[in-house]
Amino acid sequence: MNTEPSNLEITPLDLKKRMDAGETLFILDIREDHELGICALNNSAQIPMGDLPQRFQELEAQKDGEIIIYCRSGARSDRCAQFLRGQGFQKVLNLTGGILRWADEVDPSLIKY
Repeated sequence: MNTEPSNLEITPLDLKKRMDAGETLFILDIREDHELGICALNNSAQIPMGDLPQRFQELEAQKDGEIIIYCRSGARSDRCAQFLRGQGFQKVLNLTGGILRWADEVDPSLIKY
């Protein structure tokens, strides 16, 4: 299995390095409200996947910037990233493996579900 990200993805370890370096990042959580209480990445914005088609305009300020998007395992966020790219967002990166891989590689204290 290839664990290297494409130019449309970012690994949890690479994201953590950028966070530790103090980069200003826009991280979008597309999980549903009930998932947020289980675990989440600090300082992430949230628009549930089901609301994204009606709410993506809220991200207009990020249109030319970078958006890092995540979900539980990376599948839903990948679809949302493709949707945003189709709406003209230039740089949308999917967190490979989602918050589950983040818990495995970066923060094992997070509850996995």
